[in-house]
Formats: sequence, structure tokens, C-alpha cells
Amino acid sequence: MKARYLLSTIFVLFIKTAIAQTVITGTVTEEHKTTKLNNVFIRNVSNKQIALSDEGGHFDIKAAAGNTLIFTLPGYISDTLYLTDLKPKHIQLKQAGITLSEVSVHETANFNPREEYPEVYEKSKFALSPSRWFGKESRDARRLKRYFDNEEQQRQIDKAFNKTLVSSIIPLRGAELDGFMALYRPSLSFVKTSSPQTMTVYINDSYRKFMALPPDKRVLPRLGTDQ
Repeated sequence: MKARYLLSTIFVLFIKTAIAQTVITGTVTEEHKTTKLNNVFIRNVSNKQIALSDEGGHFDIKAAAGNTLIFTLPGYISDTLYLTDLKPKHIQLKQAGITLSEVSVHETANFNPREEYPEVYEKSKFALSPSRWFGKESRDARRLKRYFDNEEQQRQIDKAFNKTLVSSIIPLRGAELDGFMALYRPSLSFVKTSSPQTMTVYINDSYRKFMALPPDKRVLPRLGTDQ
């Protein structure tokens, strides 16, 4: 009797583990188009798994029925999917009328991927075993690390070059301010070596160049409209 109970317990645990480790697959495209979207950040808020879509828009992520996935890509409206089953999914993201630099994948300013996803940094390290280094898990970890590194760099630029600062120096507002900030967004190297005075000079010089442009070139075209 005890043996039968033990076997039943082991079987239940095995089933639960198998469910927890199920991988769901799918593709992400632009809404109403066949354009495949690369580098879409996919987060399973239920089990904290993360993934990125590849150049073909394909993704796979560990999930189970009842989990919630969030799909995020700068320049697009985020989409949330509640999993009622584990069939392959086709996700369509709608373009937003904003620039890529205006959207951060993580809303909280204190987001620290090294603390939240330490396994990404651990698995991205060089492995002595070729099978591990070239394995899918290591490749995915390296992609995610590059993704997080870029996210961190963009946040550093945002701290030094943001709407509050820019609008306090030049008289632009609304769509023209958005256009100015997209056209003259500085590089990370410039931000790192610039003093507040240097940044002020840069913004004023860029403003003069901006005002010399034809009016239709000062406002960003809205995304999601066919030309």
C-alpha cells in the first residue's frame, strides 16, 4: 500500500514538473501585415521566464495553461496573452505613433536585470564545453544579455537627455519636442563625457539646426500608417 502511494506521489510530481517545463511556441508579426518582428521581449509573469523573438518572429518560452505572457517591443503597443491552452500562438502587435527611443521595455526606472534574471548572466558566460557554448540555452542567454545591456545604455541616455531637461532649455512642446528628441538623441559616449554645461550647449546648437529644417521635417511621421 505504501509503495503504491509512493508511486502515485512520484507520478503526480512528475506530471507537475512536465507541465511546468512545457515550452509554448509562436510567431509575432505586425498587426494586419506579414512583417515578422524581431527582438520582441516576451515575459511570463506567472513563472518569470523570459525570451526574445528571432529574426523570423519566432519565439519559444516555458509556460503552462493559466500563465500570462506579455509581449513588448519599442514602437509598438504591448500585448498581454492569457494562456488557455499550449497550442502555437500568432501574436500581432499594433504600431504606436511614437519613436523607438521613447519606449522602455521595463516601466520601472530601477529595473535591474542582473538582480531579476541572474541566470541570464550566468548562462551567457563562456563555457569550456563547445556543446554548452553553442547550445540553444547559451545562445538565448547571450541574446538576452545583449538586449539588457542595450536597455541599460538607453536608460543612461534618458537620464541625461529627457523631456523635462530639454523643454527647460528650448521652447518646444508636443509633437515638435518629440521630433527634436528623436532627431538629436545623443550617443552614450557623448552622454558619459558631457557636463551639464556641454549638454546645454549641445541642445541649443541642435535647436538652431532643428528650426532650420522645413516644418514638415520637424514632426515625426506617425507609425502604423501606410505611405
